[in-house]
Amino acid sequence: MDLSPEPVMALFAELFAESERTILVRGEREPVYLPRGGDRASAQVVFAHGFVSSALHEVAHWCVAGSARRELTDYGYWYKPDGRTAEEQRAFEQVEVKPQALEWIFSRAAGIAFNFSADNLGDGGAVTSDAWALFQKNVWVQVRRYLAQGLPERAARFAAALAERFETGLSWRDAASYAEPQ
Repeated sequence: MDLSPEPVMALFAELFAESERTILVRGEREPVYLPRGGDRASAQVVFAHGFVSSALHEVAHWCVAGSARRELTDYGYWYKPDGRTAEEQRAFEQVEVKPQALEWIFSRAAGIAFNFSADNLGDGGAVTSDAWALFQKNVWVQVRRYLAQGLPERAARFAAALAERFETGLSWRDAASYAEPQ
């Protein structure tokens, strides 16, 4: 199924605009998280270029971030664009495992394909096939951990609402409905 981001944005607003004072916003460039403050009455989870996969990924970051991190622009994380060294890429992948695992669950709940992302297209060899395979395995292990132990509260609400809204019939709690990504 090809999904536009508008229904996902509306669903996010239904769930979190009032209770968390946070909205999901289509951006034109790189994604970013902007906390409340100044001229922003609500925090903004800004996703890139209108891509629904970017929206789900950025929501996943928001679901992982604790309350202190949600007070900081981009959750206080460092970000280095394309061209990371192998060491920088490993550090990036360590913080990406949980968000990509949640994105995978959200994608399944919405009935769309999930694609792993190294987010380092100009890597100069920083992403080796062995490292890439290990990263994918680590994401899958985290998916299984979430299925066994439960999702963070906001992620559980979002995944359940996605499955209901898009009538996929999937429950994140039903481990049998999830097949290991190929």
